[in-house]
Amino acid sequence: MVVQQHRSGGGTRAVCALAVVGVMAAAAGCSDSGGRGGTDVGGRSVVDERGGGDPLDAIHRAAAVLAGTGGGNRPRGREVVGSAEVRTSMETAAGGTRVTITGRGRYDFRRQLGRLTVVLPKDAAGEDEHRPITELLTPGALYMKNRGAGVPAGKWVRVDTTALEDGNLVTGGVTDPMAAAELLRGASTVTYVGESELAGVTVRHYRGTADLGRAARAASPGSRGALAAAAKGFRMDAVPFDAYLDGAGRLRKVRHRFSFANEGPPVQVVSTTLLFGFGVPVDVRLPDGRDIYTGQIEQGQR
Repeated sequence: MVVQQHRSGGGTRAVCALAVVGVMAAAAGCSDSGGRGGTDVGGRSVVDERGGGDPLDAIHRAAAVLAGTGGGNRPRGREVVGSAEVRTSMETAAGGTRVTITGRGRYDFRRQLGRLTVVLPKDAAGEDEHRPITELLTPGALYMKNRGAGVPAGKWVRVDTTALEDGNLVTGGVTDPMAAAELLRGASTVTYVGESELAGVTVRHYRGTADLGRAARAASPGSRGALAAAAKGFRMDAVPFDAYLDGAGRLRKVRHRFSFANEGPPVQVVSTTLLFGFGVPVDVRLPDGRDIYTGQIEQGQR
């Protein structure tokens, strides 16, 4: 499930070590700026009055707005920031083969804690069915249950995300929702594409490219370590994104495009996070130490 980025001879070799990304790699072969555009002025993007203000500022504040610390327009009624229901998809493409992993759950942006159920695609690793994997997302660590590959039933696996060379941006088959928002802090220019509707909500669509190193330096303490690891581990620092914000400045959808240079065909990973149901209660209970498996884990093919 771990994707370790190793620099070798000017390229980057993705090594699949744990279950989720190992499944992705098994199938993938691991071994438009249209609309109302913006104008780049002095390293910052500006738009006309239809763009709803400075898009770069809106994108930079997205993570803080979700955590309830970044201002923005105050939402009306019971719908607030601080937590949200989450749906995710991670699509890997290599050599003409596509594999999609989906997830859903809830996330607390203030505490940076989440619980998601991750579903692997059928037949991705030569099996008809795969048990859903429960993932607990915390600052600096990822806990997984039903991970398989030699882990006893009922046991959890703990992974130090600050030690992963992708910073857990793709490792678990899910990009941590807070990390997905914090990545936007690394944008230097942003283009306003236009308004659209998402699940009955009017949203503003922005497009840009985030720099991993810049994002890590600007991130909150809980996200900084993982993003700093990704900035060191990824061969390419630039991460293209599309982000959709509602009228309160809340991130409703974000899509990141990651690219890995393999010894074989290049691997493209598109990670999409959808946020809705803001203000829901989030219950995340970390496993007791005796329930964490510390033995040897089967490694994927290198």
